Amino acid sequence: MCNLYSMTKNQAAILELTRAMRDSTGNLPSLPGVFPDQMAPVVRNAPDGVRDLAMLRWGMPCPPAYGGQPVTNIRNTKSPHWRAWLKPANRCLVPFTSFCEYEDTKPRKTPTWFALDESRPLAFFAGIWTGWHGVRGTKANPIEGRHELFGFLTTDANAEVGAVHPKAMPAILTTSEEWEAWLNAPAEEALRLQRPLPDNNLVVVARGLREDALPVTSP
Repeated sequence: MCNLYSMTKNQAAILELTRAMRDSTGNLPSLPGVFPDQMAPVVRNAPDGVRDLAMLRWGMPCPPAYGGQPVTNIRNTKSPHWRAWLKPANRCLVPFTSFCEYEDTKPRKTPTWFALDESRPLAFFAGIWTGWHGVRGTKANPIEGRHELFGFLTTDANAEVGAVHPKAMPAILTTSEEWEAWLNAPAEEALRLQRPLPDNNLVVVARGLREDALPVTSP
C-alpha cells in the first residue's frame, strides 16, 4: 500500500504535460512528502468541463463496512462502492515524482523510494476523486464541511516494487496517450490502465526516512 509519495515539480510542468487550462492551486509548493489526509494537486475535468489543476485531500470515502477510515489506495474496482466514481467525470491524474513502499526489514521497516529514473521525472497515478461532506483533517484541526477527495488505483507489483513490497504498487501512467485515455475514455477501456508498470521501468532513488533519505549510489 502506497501511503507516502512526493511531488517536487512545479505547476508549470504539470500544466504543460497535461494541457490543463486552469490552475486552481495558487502558489503550489514543492511536496517532498505527501501523507494521507493532506492536500495535494490533481488534474481533472472539472464539473464545468475545463481541465483543471486543483488541490484535493488524499483519502476517498470508505465503504461503510470498513469503519469510516479514508481510503488512499483502490484495488477492487469491481466493488459497487467504487463503480460510481469510475466514469470520466470522477477520474483524475495524480502527479508524483517518487513514491514510497516499506521494505520488511528488522528491527523496523525501511522506507524505499521509487521513481522512473534517478532524475525523478514527473509521472501520474491513475486517480479518482469526489466531493464529500463531513469532517476531515487532523484531530488537532478537524475541518467540517464540503471536501474534495482523491485516491489512486493500485495493481500487482512489478519486479522492482515486488522485491520490496510484493503485494501491490500504484497504477502509473507515463504517456500522453495514457493520460488522455484515463481522463476521457469509457470506463472499460480506461481500466485496462490498472496494470503494473512493465519491469525495468522503475529505480530505487532513496532509502530511509524523509529527513535522512540519501540517493542510492553504486557500490
